[in-house]
Order: sequence, then structure tokens, then C-alpha cells
Amino acid sequence: MIAALRADLEIARRGYARYAAYPVATLAGLFTNTLFGFMRGFVLLALFEQRSEIGGYDAAATLTYTWLTQALIATVFIWGWLDLAIRIRSGDIVTDLVRPIHPLRAALANDLGRSAYHAVFRGVPVLLVGALMFDLIAPAGPLEWFAFFVSAALAVVVSFAFRFLYNIPAFWLLDFRGIAVLAMILSSLFSGFVIPIAFFPDWLAAIAHATPFPAMVQIPIDIFVGAVRGPQIAVALAVQAAWAAGLLLLCRVCFALGVRRLVVQGG
Repeated sequence: MIAALRADLEIARRGYARYAAYPVATLAGLFTNTLFGFMRGFVLLALFEQRSEIGGYDAAATLTYTWLTQALIATVFIWGWLDLAIRIRSGDIVTDLVRPIHPLRAALANDLGRSAYHAVFRGVPVLLVGALMFDLIAPAGPLEWFAFFVSAALAVVVSFAFRFLYNIPAFWLLDFRGIAVLAMILSSLFSGFVIPIAFFPDWLAAIAHATPFPAMVQIPIDIFVGAVRGPQIAVALAVQAAWAAGLLLLCRVCFALGVRRLVVQGG
């Protein structure tokens, strides 16, 4: 057990180091995230010219939502990961299969390391800029801060499992990018990244909440801004944990089916 944990930590460390090796790319991403924070913030503020609240969000909560989504975009990373699909199409996945650690577990540990790097160097600075320029909302107390950090970690796991899932069709398809693009569009909309799900009409919000996508973005933000309080926080975290466990199990099953389909040169 201890040896397995050490292996996971080492893989996570390498995932962290992979992105730490490109500080210029980090600065470019930080600049872009900050710029879009201002653009999205002012656009959403226009919604409050004629009203004081939308779906339980006032102007301050909406600005906090905007800057927090920009801080979480690289940390949670809800789109753009095609590493597994590329390795499947190239045949490099065979190397992963002969290693003592299952590819799903290794990829998750690597992604947690990646997430930790982006949280520190792209998440926190963006949120600080927003807090300096605008009057943002902060969690009410230590319990809410702790719940937010737990929720953000669960959001990374849910996001990873979803990304892993839309990579798996590469075992069967010659062109996997169409499914990946569709997955990115759906996750962007229904996660609450584009606009808060509270702004959706009731029928669309119901559809969103029936998917795992709010567990990637909306739930951590709702905990942060206080849209979810008290016992509701425990329920929200339980929902995230259930999606994380269910999607990881689905990843394991689908990956096993894909491996049975796998054909490489020589057999």
C-alpha cells in the first residue's frame, strides 16, 4: 500500500514537473485567463443594469463566479486533453499496458500533479487579480474554505474521468476528434463554465444537473460564493464523489473493452 502510494506521488510529481518546465507558456496562459476575466466580467455585469439578482446570483457573486471560472479553467481542465487517444492511435498504449500500474491510475495521478501546478501558478494569481480589481465574495468561514478545496479536488477527478472516457473511442474509430469536440462543447455549456447554471431556464438547468458536468465547475463555485450552504454542502460533495467514483468505474470497464479490441503489429 505504501509502495503504491509512493508510486502515485512520484507520477504526480512528474505531472507537475512536466508543466513547470514551460514557464513562458504558463505566463501566456495567465495573461489570457486574466484578460478573459475582465472581458467576461464586464459582459455579465451588463445583465444587472435592470435587475439586482438572477437565479440567486447578484452582481458580486457573478463577478466572483467569472474570476473563479478563469482560475479553475486550467486547474480543472474541462477540455482539450487527447493524450490517451493519441497513444492509442500511435500504438504507444501497448507500452502502458505492460507497466505494473494500470494506465487509468497512472493517468489520474499525472493529472493531479498537473492540476496542482496550474492551481498554484495560474489559478491563485488570476483570482488575486480579480480580488484586487473588484469586490469579490469569499467563503464565509474555515469550513466553507475546506469544503471548497475538497470540491475543487473532486472536480479535477470528475473532469479527468470524463476526458479519459472521450479518449477511449480511439480504440474503435479512425478519427476520434469529432467525439472530443462534441464532448468539449457539452462540458463547456453544462458545467456552468460559460454562464452559471442558475441563469439557465428551468428545463435546461434540469438537463445540466442530470449530467456530471456541474460537478466540474458549478458545484465548487456555488460552495465558494455561498449559493450552497450548511447541509447542502455535504450533499453537493456527495454528488461530486458519486460522479467521480461512477465515472472512474466506467472508465475502467470501457478501457478493458477497448483493450480487447486492440490490434497491434505482430498480433
